[in-house]
Amino acid sequence: MEAEVNFEYLKYLSESSDRKAILQELMKAYGKDVWNYAFSMTRKWDQADDITQEVFIKVYRNLHTFRSESSVKTWLLAITRNMTLDYRRSAFLRKVTLVDLFTPAEKQPSTEQEVMEKMTVNEMWELVLKLPVKYREPLILYAHYQLSMKEIADMLGLSEGTVKSRLYHARSKLSKMKESVSHGHHR
Repeated sequence: MEAEVNFEYLKYLSESSDRKAILQELMKAYGKDVWNYAFSMTRKWDQADDITQEVFIKVYRNLHTFRSESSVKTWLLAITRNMTLDYRRSAFLRKVTLVDLFTPAEKQPSTEQEVMEKMTVNEMWELVLKLPVKYREPLILYAHYQLSMKEIADMLGLSEGTVKSRLYHARSKLSKMKESVSHGHHR
């Protein structure tokens, strides 16, 4: 299922490579992952939209720097994380559009709609998004994006032990939250 194999050629890119076509492929394969991760960190639709656009503009400018020390997905998530942290720090709210770079071929349901539906279906997400970011982030990277302990540790600048500890605490906080929801109110 992983789209990784198709992007092996990225490490052989030259200046003459068709970067727009490559960008479109990357956006198709990983656009939702990037948006979901940005949303999971900011919990705001509009910021996730802005960050996703910024990520792919940065990727477009830096395609030639990808050297496959990590997977393409890990590389994109790392860029997304840095962009989100920058976004929070500077709170840049300029509107940049990718319209000239990228226009979808056919109309599909919006990412927001799909995410909304999935999240409504999956109440676990609601609980995950209530966790403090230091627990929420490793949990999402591990459970949702299937990154290894080492990849998470590298991305977050933590030791693997700290990542394991935060995952443990995240899980125990989630089970307490689940209990209080099931004993408390029912939808």
